[in-house]
Amino acid sequence: MLGTPEFWVAISFVGFIALVVYFKAPALITKSLDERAERIKAELDEAQRLREEAQALLAEYQRKRRDAEKEAEDIITLAKDEAERLSKEASAALAESMDRRMKATEAKIAQAEAQAIDDVRKAAADAAVRAATTIISKSMSAKMQADLVTDSVKDIKAKLN
Repeated sequence: MLGTPEFWVAISFVGFIALVVYFKAPALITKSLDERAERIKAELDEAQRLREEAQALLAEYQRKRRDAEKEAEDIITLAKDEAERLSKEASAALAESMDRRMKATEAKIAQAEAQAIDDVRKAAADAAVRAATTIISKSMSAKMQADLVTDSVKDIKAKLN
């Protein structure tokens, strides 16, 4: 038995196990594995925390995006309403301005018409006076003209007194 290789392998194995136990290798290995497990657990916890934080940030940004889109829609709606209101006001102002200008133009036309009628009447009166003067001066004799002047002077004296 001492000469067999199996015996010496068994002795070596038992010696190896004794040395491992003597130097507390299982405790060192367990401690190393525990530390590694703790590091992995800490990394997993950190990863979980980062994931939750990222989800919270994502939810916040999505909410902000929705709010911004709603605000943009509100602004667009307000702008359309304001543009429509301004358009109506401009149309009303234009119609009012056109009305005022039309009335002013009609008044100018009426004034020009009245002025033209006045001018025609004055021209007709002047022409009638000239014609009457010409007819009277040609048809009256010098004695009639003198009598007419004398009668006119008497009438004026009577009216003044």
